[in-house]
Amino acid sequence: MKKVILIFGILSLLVFIRPVLGLNASTTNTTVTTTTLNRAEDTEEKSFVAEAVDGIKQFYHFTGFANAKSGNILMIIIGIVFIYLGIKFDYEPLLLIPIGVGVMLGNIPFVAGYQTGIYETGSVLNYLYFGVVKGVYPPLIFLGIGAMTDFSSLIANPKLMLLGAAAQIGVFGTFLGALYLGFNLPEAGAIGIIGGADGPTAIFLSSKLANGVNILPDGTTVKNLIGPIAIAAYSYMALVPVIQPPIMKLLTTKKERLIRMKPPRAVTQKEKMIFPVVALLLTTFISPSALPLLGMLFFGNLLKESGRTERLADTARTKLIDIVTILLGVTVGASTQADIFITNDSLKIFGLGAISFVIATMGGLLFAKFMNLFLRGDNKLNPLIGAAGVSAVPDSARVVHAVGIKADPHNYLLMHAMAPNVAGVIGSAIAAGIILSFLG
Repeated sequence: MKKVILIFGILSLLVFIRPVLGLNASTTNTTVTTTTLNRAEDTEEKSFVAEAVDGIKQFYHFTGFANAKSGNILMIIIGIVFIYLGIKFDYEPLLLIPIGVGVMLGNIPFVAGYQTGIYETGSVLNYLYFGVVKGVYPPLIFLGIGAMTDFSSLIANPKLMLLGAAAQIGVFGTFLGALYLGFNLPEAGAIGIIGGADGPTAIFLSSKLANGVNILPDGTTVKNLIGPIAIAAYSYMALVPVIQPPIMKLLTTKKERLIRMKPPRAVTQKEKMIFPVVALLLTTFISPSALPLLGMLFFGNLLKESGRTERLADTARTKLIDIVTILLGVTVGASTQADIFITNDSLKIFGLGAISFVIATMGGLLFAKFMNLFLRGDNKLNPLIGAAGVSAVPDSARVVHAVGIKADPHNYLLMHAMAPNVAGVIGSAIAAGIILSFLG
């Protein structure tokens, strides 16, 4: 009991002396401190919300939705159309699908300065694009083409090489048209090669003449037209089955389409081995500037025909050309950024490309009809094969064969058409070398 009274007394004493000890002030300070903490927490909460909102705004600023322009959307649609044409209609799918994807990649809107775009130094796409700008990819493509091409039909009937040469009128016609539209000489030369319907050659020549680097004597810097020229060349190559048949039917009669050519003679293996060596020396002496293209073309063919380097030939015509085609297609497509690609110059180039392709097809057809004036009997040519003089290998030869089959189901023109078709490849490379030697 005494202990209880003692504890109660001590508590009572503490109640009375608490103001003296300042315990009430402690309560006040605690209240103030608690209020201050609450305010600080409110401030921190508001700061956190503000930072979160700023972060969301910053994120949106970096998205494609914030940076998209109408040109980007248009080019992405074009890329999707390329993919659709390659898949649905089988129009050069090995080219159009990589190019279509590249067009989409190049037009995904982005914030400049973060090494994303193909034209930004240090970006991955910029490194891959080096092979286009410096003309590295085209000779490798020609190496693969040489390793998969059979020149037998041309060796068996050398006069058909004239049809491949005649089709090159499209190149020089387009060159004059480009000059008329206001392009300077190097730019017109690069644009002209579209008339050869040869994508790798077009890229090679434009990388030398219209790369946005060369300076003319009057101080003018040539435009970078590699993207529009390459896209135009590959687009018209893919559209061979659409463009050529109407022209072929327009310029030939039913009787001419029914002409049956005699089978080509058998070509020996020795002739096949000698041909690339002789052709290499002859064509490169005529046009040394085309050495990277023609040299690799005939080197690849020698690998194929020598019988001793089948492994190298197989690599060149399969793995190597597939890898280079992927890199070439994607980077050429990615170079079509809307702000650079959608210009009046691009529209002019596409218009000239269409005209040049028509002129080249007409040149081959009409020259075949001209040659028939001097040929007799079964030596006469079916003029349809003249359309294969453009170097869209082997699609143009297949189109010739298809049109011939429609006229006569038993008239097989494929092997005959392959001769001017491969001659067109050689002819377009020589034409590019001649243009480069004059304007480079």
